[in-house]
Amino acid sequence: MTTASHTAPGDLVAALRLPVWNTLSARAESLRRALPPRPDAPAARYAWLCSLTPEQARDAALLDHLDALCGHLAGHPALGYDADDPLPDAALQAAEGFNPQLTSLIVRYRKARAAG
Repeated sequence: MTTASHTAPGDLVAALRLPVWNTLSARAESLRRALPPRPDAPAARYAWLCSLTPEQARDAALLDHLDALCGHLAGHPALGYDADDPLPDAALQAAEGFNPQLTSLIVRYRKARAAG
């Protein structure tokens, strides 16, 4: 049996996956609403990227990153991340600081992972 202060990393993964996904998804949706509509066709997407201001281009890159991390957390491995890693550190970093309870749980997960 585990106690609240000695939770196994696997238990924390289960507790973290949805809240991290929710946080990243909310951040992505906020960026999506702030940017001009993003076309799906490759040529139109390129023209869209060229039309963005530098700040919008950074937001678009962050949006792509957050979308990839959300997909990874939902079971669709993202390029550059180990398919067997249920919670890439990049996802944890992107979710930190937006919710004090989630940030605390992320800290606990990192400590448990380092100890185990």
